[in-house]
Amino acid sequence: MTGSIVIVGAGLAGLKTAEELRKAGHTGRLVLLGDEGRLPYDRPPLSKKFLLGELDDTTLKPAEFFVEKDIELRLESPAIGVDTANRRLRLADGEELEYDELIIATGLRPRRIPGLPEGVHVLRQHGHATELRGQVEALLAKENGSAATALVVGAGFIGCEVASTLRARGLSVVLVEPQVTPLAAALGPEVGAMVADLHREQGVDVRSGVGLESLVVKDDSADGTESRWVATLSDGSQLAADLVVVGVGSAPVTEWLAESGVPLADPAKGGGVLADAAGRTEVPGVWAVGDVAAWARPDAHPRRFEHWSSAGEQARLLAAALLGTAAPAPGVPYVWSDQYDLKIQVLGDPSAADEVQVVDAGRKFLVHYLAAGELVAVAGAGRAGDVMKMRANLAG
Repeated sequence: MTGSIVIVGAGLAGLKTAEELRKAGHTGRLVLLGDEGRLPYDRPPLSKKFLLGELDDTTLKPAEFFVEKDIELRLESPAIGVDTANRRLRLADGEELEYDELIIATGLRPRRIPGLPEGVHVLRQHGHATELRGQVEALLAKENGSAATALVVGAGFIGCEVASTLRARGLSVVLVEPQVTPLAAALGPEVGAMVADLHREQGVDVRSGVGLESLVVKDDSADGTESRWVATLSDGSQLAADLVVVGVGSAPVTEWLAESGVPLADPAKGGGVLADAAGRTEVPGVWAVGDVAAWARPDAHPRRFEHWSSAGEQARLLAAALLGTAAPAPGVPYVWSDQYDLKIQVLGDPSAADEVQVVDAGRKFLVHYLAAGELVAVAGAGRAGDVMKMRANLAG
């Protein structure tokens, strides 16, 4: 193919798709648009090694890569609309960009709790992580830095990782989760209870079944130069914190597609751009990939997969479908989370309706998920061999 392909979104999925298109033989114009002002970067380290201060640069590819692959990388160039009938993309600076094929890879943005004051941290972009790390280091530099307290609201993967990293840096941490346990939505309460025990073992104050009711700033010194957050929880308890991080999920970046005709999934079911099992939307010449894409599945409603490994697999499948080359076999969904000295790994696609079999409980746990008696997923902490050896069973 020699036509023009434009990819909106320069995160992992957009970058991988550009790379796979070149590998699969696309020789025409290839444009990669990013809304940030930095080269595409890896997000998982932001809540781990970057926040720990052990890693500064998470860039995925150097600038030379884009020159070598003839990929036109345009930073600080967000799309604000698209005329799919005439295949013209509208950019924030007023430019209109023609395309033959458009690939939507705009990813997610973190949800914020309405009404919270300025200064509350979220974590998705490099800038978010830089601001959070800066405040952590400023607190630790103070004479009483070891007494600083962090409040983390939301105990999904991001919240749990941030809690473990801040605890490793020496801060006292309170982890608040409205559900019955951490990670209950993703892995179920049985696994969540073991994850909660892991955090408590490290000294984290885990408070499940309660939410954040209000948050205010109060002066904490005679001269008014020091201030702390005071949080009121839904159970009526109050606590003071020096910094607050909110990790209550993310939403697909799709508002720029309003009036485009590109079909979107029901927000109550995760939202995102509806596409088939290779990334095609119902609109000719428009595709979707990565966190923003709700791909069709043969056994359930379309769903988004917010996993690092899914981005690469989807990029390969989309590139093959777009260029008409042989498609690789779909892989088994895989996600991991580094918390303290353990790697929590999940193979497959567990759901709330699955039967949960705890094979081995404790700090290094192993859990199987079954649907109608069939193995559909495996989760483990510190059990890499036991988890990964089940890949063949799940692939079948």
